[in-house]
Amino acid sequence: MFSYCSDPDTLDSLAWLSCYLTTGVHMSFYLAFLKVIGLLLVTAPVALAFGFAGAMAARSHVLPLNLLGKAYIAIVRGVPDIAFFMFFVIALDQAFEYLRHRALCPDWDQPIRQGSDFIVCAQAKLPLGTAPEWIHQTYGFALAVITFSLVFGAFAANVLFGGMRAVPQAQLETAEAYGMTRRQTFWRILVPQMWVYALPGLSNLWMVLIKATPLLFLLGIEDIVYWARELGGTKTPRFTDYPHGDWRMWYFLFLLVFYLAMTRISEVALERLMRRLTRGQATVGGEALRKAAA
Repeated sequence: MFSYCSDPDTLDSLAWLSCYLTTGVHMSFYLAFLKVIGLLLVTAPVALAFGFAGAMAARSHVLPLNLLGKAYIAIVRGVPDIAFFMFFVIALDQAFEYLRHRALCPDWDQPIRQGSDFIVCAQAKLPLGTAPEWIHQTYGFALAVITFSLVFGAFAANVLFGGMRAVPQAQLETAEAYGMTRRQTFWRILVPQMWVYALPGLSNLWMVLIKATPLLFLLGIEDIVYWARELGGTKTPRFTDYPHGDWRMWYFLFLLVFYLAMTRISEVALERLMRRLTRGQATVGGEALRKAAA
């Protein structure tokens, strides 16, 4: 990064540290923070969409939809996150490869399941063996987004379902008495007020999602936990120009500060959102705002 970094052995402590923190691998470490933030920004709306669909299905009067929605909520919430992540990512990856295998290799005459091995033709592999590393990372990231969204979507569905049930039934009946259709009542009366009751639960879910991002490491993605472990481990002069002892504690302390900052920023933003949603509502929060303004 800097011109004086050509010979690290001649540097004093401060210059050595500036060169060490600007190496190529540290740039990958810094980019991994953007990867975590990107996961949160993509997963949150997708998981909320899954949750909204699951909640609508769970309260549907159509029996198959009702059972599907409640089964989705119950099954995903009942399985430990790590177990679901490890299973679903492998299952989803194999499902994609199986479909590609059936389409691209119709003449394949060997079984796909050979003992405990899953073997498809080379053209069906995802990603292809000749693909660059960024494609492998992007594919793994996409699988992670789908898995995170399904898991946290089930929790969001449960929260939204409870928020829908918390809206006073009298308001829905009044809307229908004024001639609103069931669809109009749902979108104009139920949904706008549902968020007031659901936001506390969704706020907690957002915090859990932030804390769950280190699971990317378990999925083989080079996230901040991966780089903190790799960079913080003991390095000898034989393998690096910047040898050092076991610095993992300092790297993971940096991650701790990062996550605390993320949660604090989230708390402030969610508190402001809650104040905005409760203003004018017939809730305890809305009444408190009215009294404060009086």
